[in-house]
Amino acid sequence: MPNRSSNRKTSDPNVAAFRVIQHVIAMSEGRATPAQPEKNPAAVALGRLGGLKGGKARAAKLSKAKRTAIAKKAARARWATR
Repeated sequence: MPNRSSNRKTSDPNVAAFRVIQHVIAMSEGRATPAQPEKNPAAVALGRLGGLKGGKARAAKLSKAKRTAIAKKAARARWATR
């Protein structure tokens, strides 16, 4: 499972194909590929901070019975789709 703080890449093959074609066109015209927009470092750090402590803080507040119920529900949902 990827980190929530990480950059998520889409799994849509059409989007991936579009990016590849844009890259090929840019390279054939002799220009660099389009740059990713710069992210605000303060916002990145703040978002990562909340993401790192969120799950642990939530788990600490829940009782063992409630955590077990949540885990069982997640397992049922996970295996129901297979």
